[in-house]
Amino acid sequence: MNNYTVVNQETKKVNEGKKSDSGKLRYDLVLPEFEDLIAAALTFGANTYGANTWQNIEDAPERYYAALRRHISAWRKGEKTDSESGLSHLAHAASNLMFLAYFDKQENA
Repeated sequence: MNNYTVVNQETKKVNEGKKSDSGKLRYDLVLPEFEDLIAAALTFGANTYGANTWQNIEDAPERYYAALRRHISAWRKGEKTDSESGLSHLAHAASNLMFLAYFDKQENA
């Protein structure tokens, strides 16, 4: 059975699929390269300290805010790469921002 019918000499598709994306987040707008930066920093952290141990740090919001500021400051001064990891300071800054968003959500839950 075909999905077409003739109406007034025009062929129209019957039972067209519908999907409403209005009001939904547009993940297609996030650069894959940005996701790669965060994944690289998180992988380095997991290999160094263990996976997801960042969630169990005492005074985490204050410490990750300080780390975020250090990485941004180093980047603004022209130091593109973190000497410990060999990764971009912006990768570490983005990861620290993700950590802060996580703890902010936990606090407001």
